[in-house]
Amino acid sequence: MSLTLENLSREVDGVDYIRDANLTFEAGSFNVLLGRTLAGKTSLMRLMAGLDKPDNGRLIYNGEDVTGQSVQNRNISMIYQQFINYPNLTVYENIASPLRLAKMTESEIDRRVKETASMLRIDPLLKRYPLELSGGQQQRLALARALTREPGLLLLDEPLSNLDAQLREQMRSELKRLQRETGVTAIYVTHDQSEALAISDRIAVMSDGLIMQIGSPKDIYERPTSEFVANFIGTTNLLRGNLNADIKAGNEAMVDTPLGKLLCTFTADVLATPTVGVVIRPENIIIAKIGDDKAATLPDSNRCDGTLLTETYLGEIVEYEVGVGDETVLIRTKPTESLTPQDAVTLHFPTSQTLALIEKSN
Repeated sequence: MSLTLENLSREVDGVDYIRDANLTFEAGSFNVLLGRTLAGKTSLMRLMAGLDKPDNGRLIYNGEDVTGQSVQNRNISMIYQQFINYPNLTVYENIASPLRLAKMTESEIDRRVKETASMLRIDPLLKRYPLELSGGQQQRLALARALTREPGLLLLDEPLSNLDAQLREQMRSELKRLQRETGVTAIYVTHDQSEALAISDRIAVMSDGLIMQIGSPKDIYERPTSEFVANFIGTTNLLRGNLNADIKAGNEAMVDTPLGKLLCTFTADVLATPTVGVVIRPENIIIAKIGDDKAATLPDSNRCDGTLLTETYLGEIVEYEVGVGDETVLIRTKPTESLTPQDAVTLHFPTSQTLALIEKSN
């Protein structure tokens, strides 16, 4: 099932919960709504489910306008943060409950229950009751009850947030596997950036009821379109700079920053303002000790010198903090550099990875 939101808005007591949301979720895709608390994620999901009605805009399911239809007519299943299982019913009867409401035959109910339980690896538990299950098994049971209806759209509102870190990671993989196997269109709400990057085909980043950026995990991380997204997703270095309007080539422009002049990649709307934010991910900065052979091979442009302040070993990577004038620059690299604090170092910022952005207003 595909879902399209057209200019969707909702206001409650004079407060904008959702503002002009335009999104398309392709059939069979795994999508994430990502944002901080009160960003509007759950409010938008409730509109998709039909639990709330928008003040403006339309919801299109498979080409059909369902904006005014009730939740019962939308062929969706929804799982909440506080997943609910019926404690007085066995695992089998919990999974069967929505099928009985749909008045399916006993043979069809039995087939679907056993098929779904096997897919979720809880088929040996069908005679147990929910309180006899672990947290992860209870979550699988809630998923089984949602999926046994074979919905066109599966809505998941922070369903893993009450699990411990190890179990949450296991369930992420399970969810992704299940979504691929069933082909259901999934929309998943979370505030966890790493979870969003790990699980999704596409991410919609939200803030104050607005959709700030939509794209693949790779696009969102590597090509943020605003300072908000760059700061919210992962770790970044952010510098204030002034666009040098006299020097432009293709999608590049020279920016005067506290680290000196940097040739940056920019988006079209950057040219509307002389003041920009320059975003540089720590892993994209090249570091070398002054005097070493590596330092001599670095380009003269997009380069500055500084002093290594700290070194933090993190196993697969090492983090360096380098002081450049009044600025502190964070670098992440593999632990192959022979550097120690107080070393004089040089830094190089590849133009393709040095982004000039403007902040999008909310």
